[in-house]
Amino acid sequence: MKVSKLAANLIGSEIVKIGNEVNDLKAKGAEIANLTIGDLNSNLYPIPAELKEEIQKAYQNNLTNYPPANGLLSLRTEVSKDLKTRWNLEYSANDILITAGSRPLIYAVYKTIVDEGDKVIYPTPSWNNNHYAYLTSADAIEVKTTPENNFLPTAAELKPHLDGAVLLALCSPLNPTGTMFTEAQLSEICEMILEENSKRGADGKPLYLMYDQIYSNLTFGAKHVDPVSLFPEMREFTIYIEGISKCLAATGVRVGWGFGPSNVIDKMKALLTHVGAWAPKPEQEATAKYFQNTDHVNSFINDFKGKLEASLKVLHNGIQDLKAKGLAVESIEPMGALYLTIKLDYIGKTKPDGTIIENSSDLVFYLINDAGVALVPFSAFGEAKSEPWFRASVGGLDVTEIQVMMPKLESALNQLK
Repeated sequence: MKVSKLAANLIGSEIVKIGNEVNDLKAKGAEIANLTIGDLNSNLYPIPAELKEEIQKAYQNNLTNYPPANGLLSLRTEVSKDLKTRWNLEYSANDILITAGSRPLIYAVYKTIVDEGDKVIYPTPSWNNNHYAYLTSADAIEVKTTPENNFLPTAAELKPHLDGAVLLALCSPLNPTGTMFTEAQLSEICEMILEENSKRGADGKPLYLMYDQIYSNLTFGAKHVDPVSLFPEMREFTIYIEGISKCLAATGVRVGWGFGPSNVIDKMKALLTHVGAWAPKPEQEATAKYFQNTDHVNSFINDFKGKLEASLKVLHNGIQDLKAKGLAVESIEPMGALYLTIKLDYIGKTKPDGTIIENSSDLVFYLINDAGVALVPFSAFGEAKSEPWFRASVGGLDVTEIQVMMPKLESALNQLK
């Protein structure tokens, strides 16, 4: 039976495929250290108690009908205040759009800006841009990044592709790497965007920047930077993606928000009225109430990110210990989010059963079965399967589980010849 060409050629998530394998093995009793999901073990990392109480109250008060399509005014007002307090960004409640997490926002940005055949630029590795580009029939320009630059694109790498482009998609801290832009790096990119837009006529589309900062509150030492804070002129070209999914350990609560120039946000609002991607009303009401107490918010974030940083350091130090023992591994010191970038340079090696590790997916499934360790290859983020780099998410494990995992990983790698 035939389906649409779009559906027929849509590629499913490699992360979901790996996750299904892990779940099947765990159901059979296998012990798997699951470092694949950009999610959190809610028993290790529950949402803030005050937020949970407010959600329960909202349901008890029967706030179960439709919310406004652009989000509750009370929540948009609190988000506006938080943006001013936290980042010194001035956006009114009308410039903010609330949705069920950040995915509908990213999709809406693409659909609002990109026409069929329009050029869209994004770095690899990066999360899901290849799929959103496909869904909008964009001319996708993938800019391969390097470990020397923490897998972040430089202005020099982006510049040759700007002519005619309508959207540049960036994320900091970056999923999958946990690295983030410095002020100097982002400033060069913003200056380049402003220069490019100065060349375009009033009738043409500008080059917009989608800036995903969903992990902006989860940074370790380094300062998060954003385009409009660096260059106020970027305001008319920048659409931000944010929300509570990561910073409040609330991935399943589904409250996200986007903000940016009114002409774009208004069209995103109109588009999503036909999709119905709003966050549930009780969760919106509860988030608005919770954000009224900034001290509670900051206290939770500081404690939460401290725990994530501790886990990431244990994992990073463990990889560095393996490197010191002569194994072909590397890791990039974590800067933010809940991810560690790991290199396992074992593609082309032979497994104990005599078969060859031909690509990163082969190595992933070997480690799942022989080490009880599950990672995500960068091929899930647009890179080639020949690349030996992987994302490790610490959101599902505690420190002890990471420590127990390391000898198993070492043993499995040592068996590859």
